[in-house]
Amino acid sequence: MSLALRKSTDLLSAAKWILRRDFRPLSTLPEKAEETQVSAGKKSKRRPPKNTLLECRHAYPEFLPDPNPDWRNSLREKLERADMLKRRSKIDIPEFYVGSVLAVTISDHHAQGKTNRFVGICIERKGCGLRAEFTLRNVVDFQGVEVRYDLYDPTIQQIQVLRLEKRLDDKLFYLRDALPEYSTFPFDMDMEILPEGTPVPVNPVQVKLKPKPWLERWERQDLKGVANIEEYLKEKDRKRREQHRKPWEKYDLMKEYRKTIPIEDQSNIWEEVYNQLQIIQSTQKKIARKRTFTTPKPKLG
Repeated sequence: MSLALRKSTDLLSAAKWILRRDFRPLSTLPEKAEETQVSAGKKSKRRPPKNTLLECRHAYPEFLPDPNPDWRNSLREKLERADMLKRRSKIDIPEFYVGSVLAVTISDHHAQGKTNRFVGICIERKGCGLRAEFTLRNVVDFQGVEVRYDLYDPTIQQIQVLRLEKRLDDKLFYLRDALPEYSTFPFDMDMEILPEGTPVPVNPVQVKLKPKPWLERWERQDLKGVANIEEYLKEKDRKRREQHRKPWEKYDLMKEYRKTIPIEDQSNIWEEVYNQLQIIQSTQKKIARKRTFTTPKPKLG
């Protein structure tokens, strides 16, 4: 058989095989459609709802990277998230927000019992990755005291949420100029337990500031948690406030975009760490139940 005839027969057989193939869409084929449905069902079981993933940005904001592109590095961020999950497997870092009352116990070799415990209200939470930090404030012996903690500091032994709640503002620096009773919390404060599944309450309290001078120009900030700013303002203060007002910034979409992480990047991060966070929380809850339940010992004699 010549070479040209052999090539023609090969092309003819190939054409017949192509014609015999089923070119229907994948979803219309009975066997393959079932396989795709089963695989999709398996993925839907493993993957949590999208709303749940996006809500994590409020409870675990430190897992989101810096929105500034000059400080972004995907490899470093991935390694930091792995270290943060390892740290969370060793210590219970509960959910808290600005306005929650916390009790933090750290190891201190200068203290009498080698530990130091401080109770206060969270007035700021900032930073990302292993550089995440929060600040507590309390009034001790008529003196305002603030302590800043690194969230993943290895010297932290325990973080307790004595009162889980939010406030009307993202930062509570104005408590420095407020009356002392808004920042005073006893060190033996009992823990207030919320039923599981209850949404985090928002405390609508509005504090009263002391007379001027203030540490900052609170009248120029859009504060919802302060009640008596207008009482201490003069006419020149109101005029200057109007001069520095920038009502157009709420329509500046690019400014908001530069301050936040895109939703697509957030979803990818939460899909990476959400399941591990749930596993860590479930194991810590089991350990806590075992500690609370102690088997009674039989009495001798």
